[in-house]
Amino acid sequence: MSLGWKLFVVFLAFLSVLATVIGMAFRERRRARLIPAGDLEAQQAADGRVLATVFGAILGGMVLTVLVAWLVFL
Repeated sequence: MSLGWKLFVVFLAFLSVLATVIGMAFRERRRARLIPAGDLEAQQAADGRVLATVFGAILGGMVLTVLVAWLVFL
């Protein structure tokens, strides 16, 4: 498999991570509309789920960066 195909696979992995984060954020935003204004615990739980997804995606992006460096330079 050539370097171009390997980088294309990494690019597809990046797009899947990005799509997951965007999908999760929009789903939580849609759910947040159903939460009553006084339910602070539910609002905090929704915020926690979004933050966990975003920071998980950041770690996934770091792994993809290392993978690209390994593919290109080694």
